[in-house]
Amino acid sequence: MENTVLYILIAAGVCLGLTMIALVDIIKKDFPSVKEKFLWHMVAVIPVIGWLIYFVLGAKKGKKRTF
Repeated sequence: MENTVLYILIAAGVCLGLTMIALVDIIKKDFPSVKEKFLWHMVAVIPVIGWLIYFVLGAKKGKKRTF
């Protein structure tokens, strides 16, 4: 029982961490429109699979900002 709870907490932490990485990546990139950027934010926060959808389908659509 204790191991199961530990595994669930580790999985939740990994999912939360990957979601945060996806959101930071979205913030750092310029997308063709504000609507598209907002859409990717909404996709990234879908529980468990949102970050995966973003990295597979959306990560290459934005361009890194140059300062």
